[in-house]
Amino acid sequence: MTDATHLETTRASYDTVAADYDRLLGNALDDSPFDRAMLRVFAERVLAAGGGPVGDLGCGPGRVTSHLDKLGLDAFGVDLSPGMVAVARRAHPALRFEVGSMTGLDIADGTLAGALAWYSTVHTPPRELPVCFAEFHRVLAPGGHLLTAFKVGDERRHLGHAYGHDLSLDVYYVRPEHVSDLLTDAGFEEIARLVRAAEGSEKSPQCYLLARKRTQ
Repeated sequence: MTDATHLETTRASYDTVAADYDRLLGNALDDSPFDRAMLRVFAERVLAAGGGPVGDLGCGPGRVTSHLDKLGLDAFGVDLSPGMVAVARRAHPALRFEVGSMTGLDIADGTLAGALAWYSTVHTPPRELPVCFAEFHRVLAPGGHLLTAFKVGDERRHLGHAYGHDLSLDVYYVRPEHVSDLLTDAGFEEIARLVRAAEGSEKSPQCYLLARKRTQ
């Protein structure tokens, strides 16, 4: 059972900040060589396996979805926040964006070649991560790739103000080993893991973890 209150507060917070979030972070990839490198590796792996639809799950204003499209992927976005989806649709009218939750995706079983969870699980209580990972596994085809990025640590921090607005968000920092174990339990095999030091305003190291849905 997922925490409905957690989902509601996350949705409300991102509805509030959607336009300013996009304004402030719209060009963030330009200054993030590790981000671009891992996204390229993910794209190359998906294309080498034959390609197919790729879901940017928790896509926010669609900037990473658009980047995946430019890398040659058949990418679409899903986000919990209608406000974020509205911004994404305006900014990237040629791409598809839908409102939805990672805890119950409106995507048929085994239909995705790739799934991206780009810092989109950072507001998910660790006890609920298995629910999200089970959904990622369900919607991916056998051999499909998953790339997730998250903040490294073992704590919860509360945000009461961000992106120029009052809001209410819990941010969870998790250990790469824990995420890897949960993905293994969900039916994935880890391919690669990169942990880098904090940069700029970041308060912890960051992790990128690439995994593949087991075929048997």
